This record gives sequence, structure tokens and C-alpha cells, in this order.
Amino acid sequence: MNRFRLFLAACTILPLAFSNVSNAFDTAGAQTGAFTGRPYSPYADRAFPINVYFGDTHVHTGLSADAGGGGTRLLPRDAYRLARGEQIMSNTGQPVKLSRPLDFYMITDHSDAMGAIIDIIGGAPNIVADEQGRRYHEAFVEGGPAAQQAVFEMIAAFAQGTISPALNYQPGNPAYERVWNDIIAAAEEFNNPGTFTTFIAYEWTSLVQGNNLHRNVIFRDGPDRAGQVLPYTTTPPVGSPNPRELWTWMKNYEEKTGGRVLAIPHNGNLSNGWMFPLRDDFAEGAPLDAAYAEARQKWEPLYEATQIKGDGEAHPALSVDDEFADFETFDYGNLDASEIKTPEMLPGEYVRSGLKRGLQMQVELGANPFKFGLVGASDTHTGMTTVEEDNNFHKFTSYEPGPERSLHEAKKAADGTPVLWGWSYGASGLTAVWAEENSRTAIWDGMKRREVYATTGPRMRVRFFGGWNFTEADILRRDLAIQGYSRGVPMGSDLLPGEGAPSFLVYALRDPIGANLDRIQIVKGWLDENGEQQEKVYDVVWSGGRVPGDDGKLPPVGSTVDLSIPSWTNTIGASELGTVWTDPNFDPAQPAFYYARVIEIPTPRWTAYDAVKFDLEMPEDIPLVVQERAYTSPIWYTPK
Repeated sequence: MNRFRLFLAACTILPLAFSNVSNAFDTAGAQTGAFTGRPYSPYADRAFPINVYFGDTHVHTGLSADAGGGGTRLLPRDAYRLARGEQIMSNTGQPVKLSRPLDFYMITDHSDAMGAIIDIIGGAPNIVADEQGRRYHEAFVEGGPAAQQAVFEMIAAFAQGTISPALNYQPGNPAYERVWNDIIAAAEEFNNPGTFTTFIAYEWTSLVQGNNLHRNVIFRDGPDRAGQVLPYTTTPPVGSPNPRELWTWMKNYEEKTGGRVLAIPHNGNLSNGWMFPLRDDFAEGAPLDAAYAEARQKWEPLYEATQIKGDGEAHPALSVDDEFADFETFDYGNLDASEIKTPEMLPGEYVRSGLKRGLQMQVELGANPFKFGLVGASDTHTGMTTVEEDNNFHKFTSYEPGPERSLHEAKKAADGTPVLWGWSYGASGLTAVWAEENSRTAIWDGMKRREVYATTGPRMRVRFFGGWNFTEADILRRDLAIQGYSRGVPMGSDLLPGEGAPSFLVYALRDPIGANLDRIQIVKGWLDENGEQQEKVYDVVWSGGRVPGDDGKLPPVGSTVDLSIPSWTNTIGASELGTVWTDPNFDPAQPAFYYARVIEIPTPRWTAYDAVKFDLEMPEDIPLVVQERAYTSPIWYTPK
């Protein structure tokens, strides 16, 4: 008896060890009795993702012409080293390291002319033998404004189809295949499942009449499958700028190799209305058809909602009642900022309007081409993902840290007037993926099912579920995921019709080393009884004892930002927020989508850190404070 008591005591003190022994006995077939009923352990038989992983889906190194031509010398292996937590030297010779490693990484160098810039700068014989190639080579050797002008000319030449064949490395060119194989090899070298996952990827860079329609193509596969093909380009006859042709290439890849692939469109604020079209711009404006809608939904399950070159969730001219819509707005007509953005372009460029157009297309075509989850990315052209405000090495090498970068005249209009400055760029963003493990298959699968969200940099944890019978008591539980998955659907899913009005379980936990949370909002878009597009932003839970005013608006959270340091304190806001919210204006006959927007308290923007680090007196029109945020993938409701 005493020995038995000692055994029980040991089991109490060492429950993990006892659990392992018990599992071993069960595996060996010990007769412990058949289990029937619900397990005591709430985590037994768990079949849903409990981990969220943060990474960048959009990275350029010196292999991309516009990066290498702008002075970027870091290559894929350098980018991987920084992303996994190592310290490296930047393109301008400055030491740089991330505060925390990333979990996964996707280098997406441009497929057109992939690697050619290295030969152009180096003066390879085949390049200097070409008149255009020799001129660009001499400009890069000269450096400074001459090199910068050469970059702009090269981009324009690609867009206009006037680039010399000698410079336009394409499939069929031995140099092209060599570069692609080395990109694959670098991804394999640094892929370390469970710790740091890399993906084989590239950017398909469609630029039609100055309209940016770029897509990042992400493989689920390793070199055994991805190595069987070369990237698709935009230059005929081997490539095309038409997204339909890219989707055909993706289909052929899967049929040929048995692999899997998806594409993520750029944030569309430089597409001039082409990103979410109502008509086919590649077929003389013909109406879109069901084949387009079905193909786009299949191959493009995600959309890049935020990046360095502006935030793409909403626009103040489109969402006039949304006080948070004017966030890092980047209103420039094209890549060289020589055209003015027109109001007619905006609905075809932003997440919220694109989602609403998708509801309309679902009704008209029977399929929704714009049914996408939301991700964030950097689109860095420095080979470095540095999206923290106090560690911002910017988008281009010419804007790496220095006293002049904020007021640098980045772009000028046709009349020579500066319209884009260094400070106009933000420091964003990251993709968060809910997945079973940190591996290519698990993360890619999480992206494919749209169980992802975008952040502008911070690593807050966000859950969002929709269902028909969530109650206020559910938010009091600590096993929110169990409640969400067992009684509803997660972000990125369809909510099937049910009884009453839908309810949504939403929860956010701040970044452990970041700022407290101001509020959580749920954004609803729908088609009304007349088929008109509508939207509304609901404040569903917030920090402090604030009370909405007569206009229904919640007062600002306040600010603790001290620009003299710069820094902030978490004496306002909340470390976590959560609630169950039921749509008060639900109509079961109206199609709708819902997504959550999580907003932090104010913190210093990267320009504020520059002001202190370089002892600058910033002009009043330069923003010095930012409210970082996260956007979940939507949940869609379609009537019976």
C-alpha cells in the first residue's frame, strides 16, 4: 500500500512523465478500458491550428532589375540570414538586425529579366555588345542620378516593350535558368521546418500602360516539382501581361508536376483601377465572365492589403464615415508619379471596395472573383524586411537610414514639381498565418484556406470566428479557439445560412513587445435590397471607459507618445480585447462579408525616430505618429 501511495504521489508531482508512460502503455495495447464520451482534456483530439506564424510574402533582392539597379547588392542568402535572426551589413554598409526572427520567408524577385541586372552592372560581354545594355552599364558605373535615371528608363522600357532582347533574360536563356536554379538552391539551404520556413517564389510583373498588376507566385513544393519549370514572365511570346494567361500557366504547372501553387496580387493602389475590374481590360472592355471569376478565385485566394508603398485596406474618399480610412494613403497615378489619381480609379484599387464588387459579381456571374483573404508584406527592394518603425531601412537602398531620406524628392510630376517624398512611404507589413506547424505545407495550406491576416508590422495575435449561436459568455472562456472552431467558422470561410442574425467571436492579444490595443472594429460590406453596395464600420470592443458620442463615434483613445525620445507608454489601451458581436442590421436576403480591424494606441512613426536619431527639425506636414493595425480575412455570408 505504501508503495502504491508513493507511486500516486510521483504521478502528482510529475504529471508529464506519467502521461508519457500512460501513452506508451496504450500504444502497446494495455487494457485500460474503452473510452466513451467527451474527454476531460479540452485539448484531446484537437484538429485545428493553434499556432500563428509571421512572415513576409514579398521580398526583392539585388536579382531584381529595379532593386539591383538602385544599388541593392544583397542577394537571397543575405535576405534569409537577416530574416532568420542574424546580423548583416546593409547595402550602404550599416549593421542591421531584426528585434525577432521571422517564422517564414518568401523571396519574390521579378521573373522578367531575372538576374540580368547583375550582368548589366558587371558589364558582361553579351550586355556591353548591345547598345542599350552598354548605355545602362555606363550609367550604373557612373552611379548617383545617372544610375537612378537608368532604373526608371529600364522600368519604362519593360512596360512599353522597348527593352532590348539582350537585357530581357527570359526562359530559354541559359543565364535565366542558372539564376532560377540558384534561387531554388538558396531556399533549400535555409529551409528549416519548425524554426524558419522558406518558400520557392517569384513575382510576375505585369505593367500595362503604367498600371501595376503584379502578382507574387508562391509554390507549396520543393525543388523536385518547382525545379521542373521556369517562372512565367510578361513578355511575349513566352509570357503575357494578362492575368488569365498566368492562371493558365499555374494550371499547367499543377497538371505537369502534381504540385500546388497560388498567386497573391500586389496592393492595387498603383493599378489605376485595374486591380478589381468590372470589365476585362485585356479584351477591349468586354464584360467579365464566369470563367474569369472562377479562375481568379481558385488561383488568387489572397490579396496584399498593406505594404511599404501605402496601405490598401480603405480610402478616405470611398469610406467617408470611417475616421481610420486615411492610413498611410499613397495616392500616385503610376510608378513615376507623373499621372494624377482620379476618383474613378479608386473603387478598383482598395480592399473594401474590391470585396463589395465581389459580392456584386457573385450575383451577376454566379462566382466571386474577389473572394480573398488579407495578407501584409513589405515589397522591400533592399533585400531586408525591416517593418518596425524604429528599425526601418525603407523600400529602396537610396532611402536606407540617413538624415536626408525623409525630405528626399523621390518622384516628380511631369512639370518637375515634387509629388512624392521619402517620408511618403510607410513601414509595413507582415502576414500572419494560422497553421498546425511551421512548414511549407502547413503554412501554404493555411494561406490557401485564407486563415490569415495582415498586420502593418506588429505581431498581435488575432482570432475571428463567425457563427449563429455564440453568446457573451463565450468570450469569458480561455479556450476561444475550441469554441470558435466547434460552433462556427474561422476567418477566410463561408458562413452558411442559419437562424436569426450571425454572431462573431473576435479576440486580439497585443504584440508582446509592442503597444496596447485601442479597439477592435468589425467592417461589414453588403448589397442592399436594390443591389447597391453598402458598408459600415462597427466599434465592437475598446479599451478604457469611453462612451460613444451622439454621432455613434467612439472618442479617441488618447496618446502617450513622447516625440523627444521618441517612445510611448502602455498606460492607456488594453493588452487584450475580445467580444461577441451580433449584427444588429442583418437581413438574411442580402449577401455580406465581415472582417475585423484591430487598432493599436498611437506610437511613433519611423519619421519620428529619424528626427531624433539625426537631430532633424521635421516640417509640420510630415506625420510623426502612427496607429498600427491588423486586418483579418473576411467571413462571407451568401443567402440561400
